[in-house]
Amino acid sequence: MIDIIGKRKWYFLISALVILPGIAAMVYSLITYGTPLRLSVDFTSGTIIELQFQKPVPPAEVRAVYLEHGYADTAVQSVGDGSTVLIRSKQLDDATKQAIEAELQQKLGPATELRYQSVGPAVGREVTRAATIAVVVGALAILAFIVIAFRGVPNAPRYGVCAIIAMVHDILVTVGVFAIFSLFLGWEADALFLTALLTMIGFSVQDTIVVFDRIRENVPKMRGEPFEVVVNRSLSQTLHRSLAIELSSLTVLTAILLLGGATMKQFVAVLIVGMITGAYSSIFNAVPLLVVWENGEVRGLFRRLRGKPAAA
Repeated sequence: MIDIIGKRKWYFLISALVILPGIAAMVYSLITYGTPLRLSVDFTSGTIIELQFQKPVPPAEVRAVYLEHGYADTAVQSVGDGSTVLIRSKQLDDATKQAIEAELQQKLGPATELRYQSVGPAVGREVTRAATIAVVVGALAILAFIVIAFRGVPNAPRYGVCAIIAMVHDILVTVGVFAIFSLFLGWEADALFLTALLTMIGFSVQDTIVVFDRIRENVPKMRGEPFEVVVNRSLSQTLHRSLAIELSSLTVLTAILLLGGATMKQFVAVLIVGMITGAYSSIFNAVPLLVVWENGEVRGLFRRLRGKPAAA
């Protein structure tokens, strides 16, 4: 039997080292852009236009046309070989949009509009509010389900709280990695990002519940054994199943990432990061945290910080 729980301090340290760069990226983005992540027009008001020209065009020349029309905060990004540009700006009325596109074609040659998306401020606020409510309600539902399902186990609420903490860990890791990609690759959080995040939360919690359920089954079977031994035995019994599910899912997602369309890459990348951190947190965070709580190690740490000897 592998002693996974005995090395729990290292797992917590690894998690901290992964989360901190993401938090730093979110703080930098908050200072620079006003939000922890660069948001697409799904969450803010604005317009996205994707134009394909017959030859590569300099983004600066496209942006100059928008500047002439008074849209100083417009961002222009080249896509592929440079003949396609993605333009993000404040909302455009139909007359202004047509005038800008006509001027672009006059200066840079014929162009085909591949995408046009416009979202008003009311819609952006509604999407943001709905996303926040979805995460909060999901966390409360998970806590309630685990407390009810594990009611026959001593300290059942602890299982629910540890699952929620692991879920928050996964959100921080996934959002942090996305924030780093936002800074270096220009990624923007959109509705698909929210979908991937909620899907990742579901996978993560499912993995955690599988392990907790085996602990719940083994507690009455292994009466008299130390709780760490029961947990290590439960992890050994479920580890192969968890890894098999994760590896099969990651194989499919990696294939989609490499072979799928460009519009799916961010969505799939978020899912991959979320599934990896979800598998890690279920085994190396949620369960060790439960052991720490059951052993009273947190209380002992606080006693030592106050200068008092820990209780035996």
